[in-house]
Amino acid sequence: MSTPRLLLGFDYGTRQIGVAVGQAITGQARELCVLRAQHGTPDWAQLERLLKEWQPDALIVGLPLNMDGSPSEMSCQAEKFGRRLAGRFNLPVYTHDERLTTFEAKGHRLRQGQHGGYREKPVDALAAALLLESWLAEHPAGEP
Repeated sequence: MSTPRLLLGFDYGTRQIGVAVGQAITGQARELCVLRAQHGTPDWAQLERLLKEWQPDALIVGLPLNMDGSPSEMSCQAEKFGRRLAGRFNLPVYTHDERLTTFEAKGHRLRQGQHGGYREKPVDALAAALLLESWLAEHPAGEP
């Protein structure tokens, strides 16, 4: 496989999944959307449309590890989601430590003046962008 240039990042959750798009050339990512999920299962048809539209070279799934770096129940579910993405769409999928990205995303929303709480606008896509930028920073030029 050639070096990935366009990537989609996923902040996996059991009720919603944040999605971001990023590129290796600039090392930057931006929020794309939030997909609804039921008990951790996304609308696969909606995900397929998203992948057809963006045609990414690789996918990055956030891995919500415990603060001590050990796997959590949620990280096991995120890994399963990643395996299902790889199996369904035949794309390389990489996981990346996403500890504190949601916390950082909530703080970012509050600093932007969205007082009254971050719940009014989901932070999942922003968390996906932050984890994708973190992966890109650790993998210059998108090399896994």
